[in-house]
Amino acid sequence: MLLGETLLIALQSIRCNLFRASLTMLGIIIGVAAVITMVALGTGARAAIDEQMAALGGNILSISSSHWFNRGVARDQDTLTTDDAHALAIESEYFDGVVPEIDARQQVEYGNRNLISTILGTTPNYEEVHLFEVAIGRMFNESDDSARRRVAVLGSEIPGMLETDASSIVGRKIQIRSISFDVIGVLESKGSSGWRNPDDDIWIPLSTAQFRVTGNKLVENISVKVRDGVAIELAMVDIERILRREHGILPGADNDFSIMNRKQFLDSRQEATEVFTYLLAGIAGVSLVVGGIGIMNIMLVTVTERTREIGIRKAMGATKGNIMLQFLVEAMTLCLLGGGLGLALGAGASYFAAEFAGWQTQISFASVVMAFTFSAAVGLVFGIWPAKRAAGLDPIDALRYE
Repeated sequence: MLLGETLLIALQSIRCNLFRASLTMLGIIIGVAAVITMVALGTGARAAIDEQMAALGGNILSISSSHWFNRGVARDQDTLTTDDAHALAIESEYFDGVVPEIDARQQVEYGNRNLISTILGTTPNYEEVHLFEVAIGRMFNESDDSARRRVAVLGSEIPGMLETDASSIVGRKIQIRSISFDVIGVLESKGSSGWRNPDDDIWIPLSTAQFRVTGNKLVENISVKVRDGVAIELAMVDIERILRREHGILPGADNDFSIMNRKQFLDSRQEATEVFTYLLAGIAGVSLVVGGIGIMNIMLVTVTERTREIGIRKAMGATKGNIMLQFLVEAMTLCLLGGGLGLALGAGASYFAAEFAGWQTQISFASVVMAFTFSAAVGLVFGIWPAKRAAGLDPIDALRYE
């Protein structure tokens, strides 16, 4: 019996019992849809993390003051200074940029509107190191910093929070801690980095922040951009060497600063997302197995219902291989049809999750191939027993069956 004829007979059998076939395929449909949706969500989450890594700069190290001990007493205070940033910038060949930063939550007023925002004092190269772009206006420069000018650059969401637009607020004045600042620019949207949203921040020159806003000459954080081709670990060792010397830390004593590798943090999130995705996909795959058991049960019922037909085919010369192939093709056809419908359902669920829930989804070709392959495998594995039972029927007993 030709494969095409066998497939045609399988389709005719499904069409004759369409409602039963639909119920039989339901487990496969749900299983494939669940696998496609879960993998799409996981792939989208990984893509979002990759975008965050590109936006943040995977080669940026953050240095901050850490919990330390002095004469047996726990200390927790700022220990970094602009001199530390200067030393890192001139004494290491591994860095493309060093940015000292100081921030504080302050009240911001514009007309009769106000909000609480993070005011971040930093140097003009912050824009270059952290890959920001100015949408309107300009970034403050070295002259603004050295003169302690009261100028401010807004995150992309600040104008909206002040109930105005970016083009109209540039050139106007805002009040930060009741001190008047000229708005000279608005940055492009950066998006949330997972632990904070820089679009809600306001940037001012570092010296202005230290002497006019916070009154604190220390800095809370130093960002270091590692040069391309330089190992992150080597850069971290060089930072530790320079800062320990600057702080006069004796050999064997603990550091009074800590170094955070952003790429390591995002890689950990990536790994956790992958494990969670595979776990959910595995749970969804159980539906496929359950669906396969349902198909095996229906195929066993079909063998019983078509016992006389099997006897007639054998009497007309059909071999055991022909009969077995026929029932295997029917089982696999049910699974592949269910897989196709499940794929459409999963794609629809992914679309709605992205459109209405705001989740980032991405259907990969690999997940489609995996779902169809697993569907075919389920049909093959769970169709073997019914097929062998049909092929093993004695033609005389089958013809006598009522």
